[in-house]
Amino acid sequence: MQDNLLVVVAVALVDNDGRILLQQRSAHRQMAGLWEFPGGKVEAGERPEEALIRELREELGIDTDAACLAPSTFASAPLDDKHLLLLLYICRKWRGTPQALDSDGLKWVRPHEMFALPMPPADKPLIGLLDALI
Repeated sequence: MQDNLLVVVAVALVDNDGRILLQQRSAHRQMAGLWEFPGGKVEAGERPEEALIRELREELGIDTDAACLAPSTFASAPLDDKHLLLLLYICRKWRGTPQALDSDGLKWVRPHEMFALPMPPADKPLIGLLDALI
């Protein structure tokens, strides 16, 4: 892979009511206050699904299995001196109750409600697809 390519995995956790969980970026992070899909960077040697399972444990305190992660779409966008490749999965099955362990808050929203929320530029193009799928 290119040295300037940043691969990030994210998930649309979907509850029984068709709502998706978003987390608010912490005040000490870049793009603070924006609402985003939970997830994070894929580390060297990790498969995307492994990275997402790790990130869900670290950020939300929940567990899931790779078989429960359905690849749905991706976004590609410049990010400072790197290029971001965001892989979005959909997950409807997990163990535990999501908690804001690495963010300033959590919010369950319907896909169409995301259009009105401040979100990172790479996340915004994914909203329409989720609205059509969920």
